[in-house]
This record gives sequence, structure tokens and C-alpha cells, in this order.
Amino acid sequence: MIPKVTQEIIDLGDGRTITIETGKLAKQADGSVVVRMGDAMLLATAVSARKASPGVDFLPLTVDYREKFAAAGRFPGGFFKREARPSDSEILVMRLVDRVLRPLFPDDYHAETQVMIQLMSHDENVMPDALAGLAASAALAVSDLPFYNYISEVRVGRVDGKLIINPTKAQLAVSDIDMMIGASKDSVAMVEGEMKEISEKEMVEAIKFAHEAIIKQVEAQERLRERVGNLEYRTYDAEKSNEAILAKVNEFAYDKCFAIAAEASGKHERSEKFDEVYENLKALFTEEELAEDGDLIGRYYHDVQKEAVRNLILDKGIRLDGRKTNEIRPIWSEIDYLPSTHGSSIFTRGETQALATVTLGTSREANVIDTPSDQGEERFYLHYNFPPFSTGEARPLRGTSRREVGHGNLAQRALKNMIPADCPYTIRVVSEVLESNGSSSMATVCAGTLALMDAGIQISKPVSGIAMGLISDAKTGRWAVLSDILGDEDHLGDMDFKVTGTKDGITACQMDIKIEGLAYDILESALEQAKEGRMHILGKLTETIATPNPTVKAKAPKIIKFEIPKDFIGAIIGPGGKNIQALQADTETTIVITEEGDFGIIELLGTNQEGMDKAIQSIQNQTFQPKEGEVYSVKVTKILDFGAVVEFVPGKDSLLHVSELDWKRIEKVSDVLKEGDVIDVKYMGLDPKTKKPKVSRKALLPRPPKVEKKDEAPKTEDKQ
Repeated sequence: MIPKVTQEIIDLGDGRTITIETGKLAKQADGSVVVRMGDAMLLATAVSARKASPGVDFLPLTVDYREKFAAAGRFPGGFFKREARPSDSEILVMRLVDRVLRPLFPDDYHAETQVMIQLMSHDENVMPDALAGLAASAALAVSDLPFYNYISEVRVGRVDGKLIINPTKAQLAVSDIDMMIGASKDSVAMVEGEMKEISEKEMVEAIKFAHEAIIKQVEAQERLRERVGNLEYRTYDAEKSNEAILAKVNEFAYDKCFAIAAEASGKHERSEKFDEVYENLKALFTEEELAEDGDLIGRYYHDVQKEAVRNLILDKGIRLDGRKTNEIRPIWSEIDYLPSTHGSSIFTRGETQALATVTLGTSREANVIDTPSDQGEERFYLHYNFPPFSTGEARPLRGTSRREVGHGNLAQRALKNMIPADCPYTIRVVSEVLESNGSSSMATVCAGTLALMDAGIQISKPVSGIAMGLISDAKTGRWAVLSDILGDEDHLGDMDFKVTGTKDGITACQMDIKIEGLAYDILESALEQAKEGRMHILGKLTETIATPNPTVKAKAPKIIKFEIPKDFIGAIIGPGGKNIQALQADTETTIVITEEGDFGIIELLGTNQEGMDKAIQSIQNQTFQPKEGEVYSVKVTKILDFGAVVEFVPGKDSLLHVSELDWKRIEKVSDVLKEGDVIDVKYMGLDPKTKKPKVSRKALLPRPPKVEKKDEAPKTEDKQ
């Protein structure tokens, strides 16, 4: 039976189109679509259980994004030659899509839900991550899942001052903006990206530009659902509720929670007091009531606590730790804390602390990227670790979490454009979060800046970061933007907005909005308040270290890069690497050779200058080639009957023939030279007869004048 295929085409307005198709593939999924742009094709499916699991009071949503190597006509790397765990770039796409979809499901929908997106065909001129959000939402749009407010995501670039939707990789390479924006038809829900020091106004313009394109993509999904027809949203069991219990919880707990919030206490002290109120609340109910409605009591208590804290901020302008809405927590920082690292720093802001280290290496330590849609190397990368003790918890470690990948990527993007293009090192920054109560990713940016300057990396400008929050009340129109949010404020607020930048502009941002219809005037206010906070924090950083250290540390490796003709690469490496390994061991250096065009690029790394000089001299000796007509100081290494062996550099010698010693006849070479003598000679090129190098000493000596011969007496004729 031929499937009924339904299509919608989105015109991007510049000759490019995006096609959404459903009805051909994966028809047993609740919803499935194929999104195509150029030769790039993504299959997205959505499946959800018919009933929620007992006791689940949240949405168990899984978003999975994978790129198949076959999509790019490539084989997977590794021994098993098949796709395995997701790459960091795939995880980042999963997070981008999840953050936009999750808030738009109904609050009381708790059924296990899975959205899967896979790249099936790759196009070098199309970046597939910009299509993943559209594909996910379209799969939900053609399903019966209760997802009513469709979304899309687009990438925005700017080339020569012109904004572009979903730029190509080539365009992105020369763009000063790389932002992903996710939004519904009514409001922006997510912003993430990096910029080359743009202004707050320019950022808002880019977001508005993206939203206009997203509206068209959402309208295409609405038309697609209509054309599919016969689609009704499924019914599901709503959360149980009990107005009597809600009233009882509110009456008992609201004033107590408001009072605790107004005390300006620390994180753990405040948490213990809230827990005590909750325990006293539960004591008001019988064991039977707790068994039957304990989850409801807990949820209502959380809602009452959240409302009390929000009202405190909106009514009094007071926050949980006593600060004003635009006030930054106390900051202290330190550099050169770890004696054996190449660079280190501690950055502490309130109850959030990050310890950053810098490690310097050669191109051999570059982070290799090998995915179907991207291949290359990162010479600057940042890793973020969030151990459980940082929040006072004890839990097993299960490898690097998606959150750690995402936070590390944000901090890396904030700093990477400040690394000089001619920096010879591969740089790895590692942030260990030692305490966390609000925006450890922004603490990582600050600690990373300090550690890089401590390491002697000549970054263009220091970068600081701040996390902003928003508390709003749609009924009354009240709102408050919060600078440097706490963890609790992040949890109960309506927006989490992280901004990083230099004194001259924004370098990266990440925004998650949890409410619909955020007005642009509030967004602009948040950005301006964030700028004030960034400048304050930047001032604290430059008090610790104003400019990068002039040189790398004594224990850090120095690196020297130079070129050699590529014909000499094999000789330097030797059979099986024998020569280069011996040279590295003898000089205590690391030597990396890469071939580029007609040259071999040498990276020589070491901490001992004497050893580095020795290694450089050895390589220069091996690559030495005398130039015809040039004069060289050479050393006599051997006396022969017919001349002397002279050495340009160790391993490179030539025969100085006796006839080239002087203009006058030399009977015995040892009368003129002895072993160890250093003399000047002129290189005459290759001897046309022997094809060996020819040198001359007499060519540098004054030529004696010609002696005219006396006339000979006339010959007498023989007598006959």
C-alpha cells in the first residue's frame, strides 16, 4: 500500500527552503516527520506512554539526537566500527531541544515521553543542529500527545553586518554572532550562543530577527497538522488535587515560609528551617492521610514556599540572603594557588566556588572532533566538573553528565575568542566546582580568565560572567530582575539568564525562560542590569590580576615553532621513530612534526632551555644545506694526503681538496692545516664530475698577479 505523504514547505526568503514531510517513515511512532534542507535530512519521532507510572510527579522526557556516520558517507572510528555513546556535540543538541520542549508540556502530564532525532543524510552546507528543534516539534505536532504550543529553533549569524538565518559553516566562520534561539509563536524560550563582543542592543535585535523566522516555521507545523487531519489530543489522568489540603497547607506554612525567607540566612540554615516547617506541617495529618495524600502535601508545600519567596522579592525587594535585587554577593579570588600546575586560580562568589587549572601542550594534545557533521581540532577547550560534595550531597559518580558538558561548553565559548590566534599552545582549562549555590558556570568563566592570565596566556581581554533571574506576576504586572542569582532563586524564578563578556561587549549567553510571553522591555532591562553586574565582577578580577603574566611559569613548558623542508622529516624521525625518540630523551623535550604543504612544522616543547637549544641545534644540523656562493666557517676534522675533511655542522661535511687550499702549490696539507682548525671556505656547489659538495679556501684569498714569462731565444735551424 502506497503511503499517504503530507508535506509543508518553509521558504527562508533567500532561495533556500525547508521541507517537513510525514506519513512515509516510522508510522508506528505516535508522531514522525522527516525534515529536509538541501541534502540534509533528519528523522524525528515522538512516543509517549499511555499512562504515567505511579508516584511520578514530573515529566520523564528524554530527548535524543544522533548523527549517523553513513549520513556523511563515512565509517565510524574505533575498533567496533559502529556508533556508540553520544558525542559532546550531540549532547549539546539534546540539551538545546529539551530546554525548549519541556516547559511547554502541560504541568500535570507525567507519562514517559521520548523524542528521538537522527541525522540520516548530511549536507556540508547545512548545519543539522539548527533543524533539530523544528524536527522534534513537528513530530509532536503530528501526534496525539498533549503538546499544544509548537516551537522551532534557528541559528542566527551575522556577516558584514547582515543577520542570517541558519548560516552555512563557511558563513559562520566569518560571523561575529553564533546564536541558537528557540521559541514558540508567542514567546522566546531559549537563547544560547557566542558573540564577538556585541552590544546588548545588537543581541536583542538578533533574537527578534530569529523569532520572526520561527513564527513562520511554527505556522508551517500548524498547517501540517491540519492537512494530516483526524488528529485529536489524547486524554490523560490529570494530577489529583484537594482544595481543602491546599488551604490547610497555605494557612499553616505561608507566613512561616515568608518569615524564614526574610531572615537573610545561609543556604543550609535556610534549608533546615524550611524542612522543619514541613515536618511540623506533616504532623497535622494522620498516618492514613499521609499515606494517601503525602505526595500532594509535599507538592502544595513546595508551591506555598515558592509563592512566599517570590512575594517577598516582589513586595519588599528583599532576597533570600538579604541582598537587593541588583546586588552582587561578596567576591574573593586568588591566583597561583597550585604550585605544580601551569596556571591556577580560585574564584569565590558567595557560596559558589570554582578552582580552575590551565595545562599547556602541543598540537598533539588538541581535542579531536570527529562527527558526521564536523571534523577538526580544538586547540582551546574547557572541561567542567560538578562533584556531589559541592552541594553537600553524597551520590555515586556516573561519568560526565549532560549538565557538565553543557556548562563547560558555555564557559569555553565565553573565553575562546579571547585566545590570540598566534598562540602556539594547545590549552586545556579544567574547572572544579568546589561549592555551588547559584551559577557555577559563570564562576567557571571568571576562574578560567584568572587561570589563563596566571599561566601567561596573553588573552585579549579578561572575561567575566553573571547569572540573572526574573520573578514576575502576570496578574499584577509586577516583575523584578535579580542579579547573581542563588540556586533557590534559579529554581523558583521565571528566567535563568547567563551573560559573559569583556568591558567592550558580550562574548556568550545562555537563557532559559520558564514563562510565556516575556516582553522585550524586560529582556532589555535584564541585559542592562547584567552589564552592570559583569562590570562589577570584572573589576574584582582585575584587582587580583590586571594583565596576563608576561611569560609562562618555570614549570610550564616553553614552545617554539619553526619550519623545515619536508624532505628532511623522515631523517629527523628515523626508522620507527628511533632518531626523534633518542633526541627527545637526550634533550628532555617533546617534539611534534606535522606536514603542511612543502614544509614540516616543528613544535618543540620543553622546560629546560638548554635542552631545547640543543634539540633545535640538532634539527638545524640535520636540515642544513649550504648555498652556492655563500661563505661558511668550517672545522677541520681530518687531514688527508690530497686534502682535508671539513665540517659545516655535525654530520654535514665536505672535502677541501689540496688544490683549493691556496693559489700556490701546496705539497703537504699538514703544513697548512691541522685537525681542529676553524677556517672560512666558500661553497662552490656540486662538483659536476663527482656530484659531491665542493668547497674552496683559495676562492677567499687574493689572487696573486700573473707573472709574465721572459722571451725565449729563437730556435736555430738544424743544419742539413
